Amino acid sequence: MAHATETGETTGTKDKDYNLVWYVEACLSNALRMETYIQDAEREKDTEVADLFRKAQADSRKGAELGKQLLKKRIGS
Repeated sequence: MAHATETGETTGTKDKDYNLVWYVEACLSNALRMETYIQDAEREKDTEVADLFRKAQADSRKGAELGKQLLKKRIGS
């Protein structure tokens, strides 16, 4: 499996940096998805589930911010 041994030669980006970029994107994508889930729960008047998804959204935003800070520090602004 070529991907398992990829160290940046194919993509031009070292695995650790690529993984960090992927992580930020995944966190941001999850924050967007949680917005849909929050709206669905609110439409059903299920505040308990909506609150859970709000917490998950906040955690995803925090993860994205931490990842962006690391990227900025490592790649430059």
